[in-house]
Amino acid sequence: MITPIIIKILFWIGLIASAISGVVIFISLLIMGISDGSFGAIILGFLGGIVAGILSFVLGALVTRIYSELLILIFQINESLTDIKQSLVIKE
Repeated sequence: MITPIIIKILFWIGLIASAISGVVIFISLLIMGISDGSFGAIILGFLGGIVAGILSFVLGALVTRIYSELLILIFQINESLTDIKQSLVIKE
């Protein structure tokens, strides 16, 4: 079947999107801290950006992984039900 290959491609696209969103969040919070100008805002923007960027990447990767595994599970259930149906038809 071609579906598992498509699901793997979607998984990698999701991981790349999670990484990009983590970097964008980090950079945007850092820029917000720098634009304020004070030393505390810069440090807070940097630390907040690191935490929010990592959290965004981890949660995005987790959601992508769960979504991909659920899709694979649905197709495996379909295969199993098809096998059961075929074995019941043969016995009749």
